[in-house]
Amino acid sequence: MHTLLPVLLALCAAFSNAVATVLQRRAAMSVPSSSGFRAGLMLDLLRHPVWVAGILAVIAAAVCQALALATGPLTIVQPLFVLELPLTLIVASLLMRRHLPRAGWLAVAGVVAGLGVALAAASPTGNRTHVPIDRWLPALAVCLAAVTVLAAVALRRPQGRARAACLGTATAISYAVTAALMKSAMHILDDEGVGAFFTAWQTYAFAAVGAGALFLLENAMQAGPLVASQPAITLGDATVSLALGIVVYEEHLRSGWWVLPQLLGVAMIATGVVALARVPLTRSVVAPDKSDHGADVL
Repeated sequence: MHTLLPVLLALCAAFSNAVATVLQRRAAMSVPSSSGFRAGLMLDLLRHPVWVAGILAVIAAAVCQALALATGPLTIVQPLFVLELPLTLIVASLLMRRHLPRAGWLAVAGVVAGLGVALAAASPTGNRTHVPIDRWLPALAVCLAAVTVLAAVALRRPQGRARAACLGTATAISYAVTAALMKSAMHILDDEGVGAFFTAWQTYAFAAVGAGALFLLENAMQAGPLVASQPAITLGDATVSLALGIVVYEEHLRSGWWVLPQLLGVAMIATGVVALARVPLTRSVVAPDKSDHGADVL
């Protein structure tokens, strides 16, 4: 029961994000487009109940993720978010009455099965609630340096796969750091109250890093094909989150021969995610069109 609650909350968050992506996509395609940023865009979207429902789904996802991180290890909660892409396609196929091909369903099954194998073999344990600043500083410095280097390399590249992959990886690192900081802030809220939460540096750090992640995501989607950015985002978030869980929160994964099924699970996830990124429905739902101009950045 101790690990069941964060798992359920993480699954709810992934599902809510999937629903939000589809609803906001539908709303963004129903408002007038323009060649640049338009001041009245938000007012147009607010008139659409579908878009408002999408925003409510985003809020629900954030609450569920925060509660999941407050009650469970980072190494369990964040890897479950690899299910967001399969869930998005399933929701889109139902709500938009679009057919998900057999190859897409096989890829969904591969991602789900691979995640199950990897988590069962890893059997993450540990859930430290407070992390001293001397453990945060090296981890944050390394992540910031990696994001800076990846962004710099991307800017030197023309539009295409390499640029999209670099920005996708930078987005993934930012997402993982946001989750790690959010977990710390939630423990402060739980143990010390609202006042401590709003005076803790972790609260403002995860908000700032999260905003930066959204900015990087938008640029990654526009930089090149989805098959280059989406696997980097999906797999990178889970991988960096595992590393932060081990290094910062002192969580543990099974080692020895258990590493082999863990790698098998990761390979199944990677294969499934790459296959899903090639499905036409994915590109129409997840990747923003030029006509959207940032209305759908999730």
